[in-house]
Amino acid sequence: MEIIIMPDAQAVAEHSAQWVCELMQKKPNAVLGLATGSTPIALYQRLIALHKAGQLSFKRSVTFNLDEYLGISEHSKQSYRYFMNTQLFEHIDVDIANTHLPACAENENPRLVSSAYEEKICRAGGIDLQILGIGANGHIGFNEPTSSLSSRTRVKTLTERTVVDNSRLFSTDEVQPRLALTMGIATIMEARHIVLLATGEHKAKAVRQTVEGPISAMCPASVLQLHKKAVIILDEAAASELEALDYYRWANSQNAVVVKHYGHFDDIELGSTS
Repeated sequence: MEIIIMPDAQAVAEHSAQWVCELMQKKPNAVLGLATGSTPIALYQRLIALHKAGQLSFKRSVTFNLDEYLGISEHSKQSYRYFMNTQLFEHIDVDIANTHLPACAENENPRLVSSAYEEKICRAGGIDLQILGIGANGHIGFNEPTSSLSSRTRVKTLTERTVVDNSRLFSTDEVQPRLALTMGIATIMEARHIVLLATGEHKAKAVRQTVEGPISAMCPASVLQLHKKAVIILDEAAASELEALDYYRWANSQNAVVVKHYGHFDDIELGSTS
């Protein structure tokens, strides 16, 4: 696990955008795992700016989102499909048919939808780079505390804290979902590279538990300690409770020498002509 500490949230977005750009340059048909929530918005804005400047194309890429509310219409402004369309997809050259979310309509069987989503990821060749945020309770995707570390895409009941944290996005006359379909922890861990973004002091405790705590289902993100290509990109506030802060800064400065010569994606196969 590599820990990168940036001055502020904007620097986190710019640095994480560099990872996406490097991957897309090496593999134009890369498979990206995407996240919703407030933290990735700045990253998506940076990717849009790079695309409009002619420095980045998503024409051949395929995307899979982590999660979606159960039974919500894709046309609802609260759906993650709507979020991704308005925050990213409508502003870049991605083929919308190649953008996937684990959406499950009211009349569909969520178990069948979940298994079909796993199959889609496999048919695409697996996820090259998974972008993650982290909840204040340590969740990744909607894998709440106590989630099985071997879980696959499935229905999850959201914790009361998650519901409260997300309630700001819903008006008083809207029904806020309590259930969602989410990639499982094992699904996430199969991505070749993982970049987790965290900003703000309210994420500091979860970050400390993720990086320096025991691997535990009570902090689902802690499983990233077992991933050989996981990177945690933090602003100063989110990193503020880390005990080995000075070491992480030192290690990152030394690792930068290797990255300069070899890049981050030496194990990624170059894109085919498909």
